Amino acid sequence: MNDTIKAIIHSALVAEGIPAEVISAGTFVIEHPADLSKGDYSTNAALVYAKVLKRNPVELANALVSHIKLETDADITRVEVAGPGFINFFLSSLFFGKQVKVILENPERFGHSSTMKGQVWAVEYASPNPNKAMHLGHLRNTITGVALCNLLEANGATVIREMVDNNRGISIAKLMWGYLVSAKKDGNRVEDLAYWQSHKDEWHTITASDRRVLDVWYVTGSEECKDPAQEAKVRELVVKWEAKDPVVWDLWKTVLDFAYLLQKATLTRLGATFDYVWHEHEHYEEGKRYVDAGVKTGVFRVLEDGAILTTLESFGLSDTIVQKNDGTSLYITQDIALTDLKKKKHNADHQVWVIGPEQSLALQQLFAVCEQLGIGMREEFSHVSYGYVTIKGQGKMSSREGNVLYADDLLDELRIKTEGIMAERLSGQDKSVIAEKIALGAAIYEMLKAGRTKDIAFDMESALSFEGDSGPYLQYAHTRALSIMRKAKEQGIGPDVDGALPHEESELIRKIYRLPEVIEEAAKLYAPQQVVTFLTDLAATFNNYYAHTQVIADNDATSGRRVALVAAFAEVMESGLKVLGIKTPGVM
Repeated sequence: MNDTIKAIIHSALVAEGIPAEVISAGTFVIEHPADLSKGDYSTNAALVYAKVLKRNPVELANALVSHIKLETDADITRVEVAGPGFINFFLSSLFFGKQVKVILENPERFGHSSTMKGQVWAVEYASPNPNKAMHLGHLRNTITGVALCNLLEANGATVIREMVDNNRGISIAKLMWGYLVSAKKDGNRVEDLAYWQSHKDEWHTITASDRRVLDVWYVTGSEECKDPAQEAKVRELVVKWEAKDPVVWDLWKTVLDFAYLLQKATLTRLGATFDYVWHEHEHYEEGKRYVDAGVKTGVFRVLEDGAILTTLESFGLSDTIVQKNDGTSLYITQDIALTDLKKKKHNADHQVWVIGPEQSLALQQLFAVCEQLGIGMREEFSHVSYGYVTIKGQGKMSSREGNVLYADDLLDELRIKTEGIMAERLSGQDKSVIAEKIALGAAIYEMLKAGRTKDIAFDMESALSFEGDSGPYLQYAHTRALSIMRKAKEQGIGPDVDGALPHEESELIRKIYRLPEVIEEAAKLYAPQQVVTFLTDLAATFNNYYAHTQVIADNDATSGRRVALVAAFAEVMESGLKVLGIKTPGVM
């Protein structure tokens, strides 16, 4: 309907004699008024073009309405001017009845569109370092990445989910060393790699529940490096690894397998899947070729000391070193090569990096260099950042201070608290399964409800509230709708999709059809919080409807239509939650 109204406005503007070039120069908005008494859609078109034409906005609005009335769509019952020149549109009961029918006839597709059909998007997200367990920052990154991929797919795009595995370098060597010298079952210290390789059974292995052990080994290796003699041994591991020493590579693969086991458990829990994983060891040496090519073409310049610098002044960016004077590369050097590898591998129309805000400048520099080198245009690349996360009342977290909260620990605490809250409602084996869905829903909602780039202080109590502005609130509204539908079925009342409820009966019927518009806009802006806001308002509207309406009534001809409305709400809520990555428990 949004597109229909846009077309009607455009025709009215043309009929009013406004030239096409003037129309294209202006940008008018079509939106839903917060107050439904002011219509189902509203536009500021008259306000926008009155400025262009130097006419009175109200006079222009009335002129546009006079044209609109001549070609009003059958689904539009009234068009009127309001305030300083807004034009409000009121939709018919028949329109809303048709929307309920559309939702129930094809619930799996409702909320989806083809606006991005034919486009290929490669989205890099999560990418936790193997030397540490995933913490709160990874949680927000992963939740944001999952929601973004789902939004793009809901709009018809082909999405390639990618992760980068930074599996080499001094940090990984510290992890390897920490494992070697501290993980022997008898507690004895061993530095002999050959001994380890021939006596592996004497060292601890891990399971998916051993979440903190990576950090223990890494911290051990880092502490060892405070001693110059031990640091030299750790750095020697890097040298031997680069020389492909088979024993060092064996140790490297062993600790990485432990890391991947833990990562997979957490990522699977969050619904994160990946079509392709880029392992750093497979491409880290490629970057120097791009530096050499850039020097030859003048994209980079060699400084007096031999270091190589970018030339980004024309992009309004500061320059950065791409190769040190000793010939060693930097992160941007590897990223240039990886970006080109991604482009050649997937031939994506758009590449997206879901990475924290601290990488904003580095990524803008990367995008500019990639354009200079002919890898791709800057507009093909997007950085989707997100704010920092703390726990309410605990202040800033730091691994050095030992107060980092791990992602799984937070989810476990939410699940345990949920089991306590739901103790009297649930029993049996399903209790923990349902509690896990509610806990995950609480975490996802809390991470997404604010603007994506805003810092948040995670509030455990608020996250598990059943009263509003929380994941459990949305899940409970969906569960309540399912309960009504089960009761209707028991009484032999099925959804009646051929009738139409009175336009005035509730706000609910005037909101449930909006999901496709919300998902489309959220994808364009990389803003999953818009879906959260819509679903929260929809749940509140449904709960108000439920409180004031007897859905199932004896000898009431409209019961079937009300059941259809409730069923449509349930489908829309489930579809919206699915886009966010939130599962519906079914019972609560």
